Amino acid sequence: MPAPPLIQIFVTGGTFDKDYNFNTGELFFKDTHLNEMLERGRCSLNIDIKTLMMVDSLEMNREDRDIIVHNCKRCDSNHVLVTHGTDRMVETAKVIAEQNLEKTIVLTGAMIPYAFGTSSDGFFNMGSALAFVQSLPHGVYIVMNGRAFAWNDVFKNKQTGMFEALSERIIH
Repeated sequence: MPAPPLIQIFVTGGTFDKDYNFNTGELFFKDTHLNEMLERGRCSLNIDIKTLMMVDSLEMNREDRDIIVHNCKRCDSNHVLVTHGTDRMVETAKVIAEQNLEKTIVLTGAMIPYAFGTSSDGFFNMGSALAFVQSLPHGVYIVMNGRAFAWNDVFKNKQTGMFEALSERIIH
């Protein structure tokens, strides 16, 4: 049986990788939690992890997105997973999709930092993203809350804290 394909993971920051300062009550970036998560999940996939930046997506700019696109283009893998802040995830997905790459590219993140333990959705979202990046056809997707969304059919519902398909949006 052939080895599983290489999954390239690019870390960009976001709530997913924030830590909590118990003295000041502030969230901050120290390092990615990804290696710990994969070890804890007993992941046996062929994965390469590269940290591109540790940025809150509200502070992400065009140059940051250009770095993400550049790395998606030049990596050898056709299965790319990008950890990203949820507030600007759709904007980054659009910039990547405009490149028309022949790859499956999944963006995922968390509403609650992984460092918060069992209350975080990060562990679940990462597991889902790893499954979807291996099984979806080429394209750009956002994977949150156990669902995969096409980059151009998704929005973050800030009232519910969930990602939803635009095509399923109920207008009252």
